[in-house]
Amino acid sequence: MNRLLTTKQVARALDVSESSVKRWCDKGVIAAQYTAGGHRRIALPDVLAFVKRSKCELVQPDALGLPSRVGHAKSSLHRAQEAMVEALLAGRLGACQQIVIDLFLSEHRVATICDAVLAASFHEIGERWACGEAEIFQERLACEIVLNTLHGLENLLPSPPDAAPLALGAAPEGDQYSLGTAMAALVLRDNRWRATSLGDNLPIATLRAAILRHRPKLFWLSCSHLADEDRFASEYNALFEEFSGQVAFVLGGRALHPGLRKRLHYSAFCDSMQHLEDFANTLRAGDQEGSPS
Repeated sequence: MNRLLTTKQVARALDVSESSVKRWCDKGVIAAQYTAGGHRRIALPDVLAFVKRSKCELVQPDALGLPSRVGHAKSSLHRAQEAMVEALLAGRLGACQQIVIDLFLSEHRVATICDAVLAASFHEIGERWACGEAEIFQERLACEIVLNTLHGLENLLPSPPDAAPLALGAAPEGDQYSLGTAMAALVLRDNRWRATSLGDNLPIATLRAAILRHRPKLFWLSCSHLADEDRFASEYNALFEEFSGQVAFVLGGRALHPGLRKRLHYSAFCDSMQHLEDFANTLRAGDQEGSPS
């Protein structure tokens, strides 16, 4: 649930008068809720949406509970990725959060941040490890830091409408890499889906139970490691055959090499979060075109 802020907090953050914030709320410039006593309350994502589309700046982001230097750095995706690598290797959570939030406030899509900064950073960290320039513990700590950062970014996104389509996803049994499925959930939420990652290391049988119970419109699997490719292909294809007429199945992840992909059935294979975003938007657009006017 998004945290609600007072007009005084927002005014302090933007370095404007409280009367200006109240006026913007009353005109609908900033989305606001009203208490039983008539007091205005503003969700943090609505404040950030206003900042992104207006000329206002976050002068005191700490008034909103954000890192104190957020909103002041303007850098390219490439420079952000370089800074992210060094911050992750150093284990600096605050620096990583600031980089991601700054990019988000600079109107970069979550999918772009995930692909060009986060995924690219882990690719470089992997290369450094292969060359003996990074330790395994640094990569594991980096995963924890990014998961924490993604959770914080989720709180900055507006809640999807109740009527939004549902998406569920996970990493399969034997795969304990949770970043891919966590990123997918956040990208879909950024595109107004009710998206939930079920987590990692989940057997196909329990994923079937989740689909039966929740009936999602889209189901994704992020596969970074498969202990038994033959077993996975058999069980996954059976899952696809059972629900393919009702659910769009999306696959992704480095464990799904071309040879294995030829054996699998799916609605879409996405090798980046931007591809997932494009497919999800196409899926929704198709529904809207097919709905009665």
